Amino acid sequence: MQQVVGIYNADGSIGGELSYALTKLARRGSCELCDVTHGWNPLGKRSWKEAVERCSLDLRFLHRDEALPDQLSAAGQLPAVVIANDDGWRVIMTSSEFANFKSDPGELIAEIERRVALHR
Repeated sequence: MQQVVGIYNADGSIGGELSYALTKLARRGSCELCDVTHGWNPLGKRSWKEAVERCSLDLRFLHRDEALPDQLSAAGQLPAVVIANDDGWRVIMTSSEFANFKSDPGELIAEIERRVALHR
């Protein structure tokens, strides 16, 4: 099974989470993937958790400080979704695309599943 990794444009430490929240409050930046998966809920949206549980992929979500250098290099601008293949990591969803799924996390998972199927 191919590994699929979503990478947030935020750090996972407590300081990173606080910094992200302050940046978002000040409207100086945000993470479109964070908006879909968490919104303002630090534990994640229930609809997001349910969609991930139904997903048949080896799907993981990491903060940028938790991602491997090869994953970050393939991702380019964050947030992004990358997939492992024989040649390393390849981006399958870019930062500009996540806003389309803000109100429907399940549809984001469905779109990731569609794109993974194209890369098999």
